[in-house]
Amino acid sequence: MLYLTLRHYEYVCAVAHHGSLSAAAEAQHVSQPALSAALSRIEEHLGHALFLRRRGAPLALTPQGRSFTKRAQSLVDQAAQLESPNATAPIAQKLVLGCFSDLAPFLLAPALQHLRSALPDLAITPRVGDFATLTEAMLQGEIDFAFTYDLGLDAGFARQIMDHRRPHILVQPGHRLADHPAVALADVAPESLILSQEGLSVQHMLSLFKSRNLSPRIAHRAASLELLRSLAANGEGVGISYSAPPLDLSYDGKPLISVPVSDEIAREPVILASHGMPHPESSQAMATSLLTELFTKPDRNQN
Repeated sequence: MLYLTLRHYEYVCAVAHHGSLSAAAEAQHVSQPALSAALSRIEEHLGHALFLRRRGAPLALTPQGRSFTKRAQSLVDQAAQLESPNATAPIAQKLVLGCFSDLAPFLLAPALQHLRSALPDLAITPRVGDFATLTEAMLQGEIDFAFTYDLGLDAGFARQIMDHRRPHILVQPGHRLADHPAVALADVAPESLILSQEGLSVQHMLSLFKSRNLSPRIAHRAASLELLRSLAANGEGVGISYSAPPLDLSYDGKPLISVPVSDEIAREPVILASHGMPHPESSQAMATSLLTELFTKPDRNQN
């Protein structure tokens, strides 16, 4: 006999949606003590906590709770669909795929097309943001998984390596480094640098120089990749970025030379991150497997 009923699943989903027992109890038309007791019995039966309870803060899903809630919501949706007299098609499963803003032009469209082709019943919603936004959204369960670099993520995040990238410097034609097939961090350190204004990106880039006992000077912190490229093309300094579009002109039509950084320490993995491991039979696990297959082909890796 099954211990958990559909009503139990509705309770968990309501608490996850509202973030508090009082609001969930009101929505489910039960008393708060009754809902709290039911939630405790559910967690005891499952053998792990579904929610983090912190005084003065909304209830937050644990990684196991996030996985359980998604599957529970799917069951609740299917039950509602079965009971609907006008139901003609199954409710699509949903996932939110995040992507770091600099990586989005390279990865997001191919990922969406591949997933929609392989999993036509899966509704994929993209969301682009910076490191902090993506990390917080994954912690709050607003994003299921995200393409990003392994910066600012703790041990609670699962990581699947998709690719590797090296930073490239961006300079005007005629610059002393423009004709080099590759450059070392030591070659770049004497220059005035143009970096992203993204905090973790700046910290990471400066840590690479520090690892070589180098102290470069920052001339500009650009709000976007194309601004960084434009500043470099106009001689405002040497741009350096992990994103290197195969273009030899900036937006304002100025020629631009891209040269890879040779230091092995600068080679950085692009990962598909999620807060906690997805359930092996979940849509997220299937999507992760498909994206790994798509993006880890040898000819896609930037060595």
